[in-house]
Amino acid sequence: MAFKNDDDKSAYWRENLALLAKLLVVWFVVSFGAGILFVEQLNTIQFFGFKLGFWFAQQGSIYVFVALIFVYMAKMNAMDKKYGVDEE
Repeated sequence: MAFKNDDDKSAYWRENLALLAKLLVVWFVVSFGAGILFVEQLNTIQFFGFKLGFWFAQQGSIYVFVALIFVYMAKMNAMDKKYGVDEE
């Protein structure tokens, strides 16, 4: 990666870490919150014939994790283009 200057480099990594923090918070809320902390409240809701808390604990958090990977990929590609360090 060749940044134009140190300010761009600092801004890029600051933006990257902010994105990572946001995505990790979403992952934590879905996996730990929905799958463990709020499972009793969510189990009162049916989702495709399953209790919602059970579904999040077994499958939902995995689906969200995979979706977060694609979100991260798309956001990082846009950020790379913004700072001029994308692969051509």
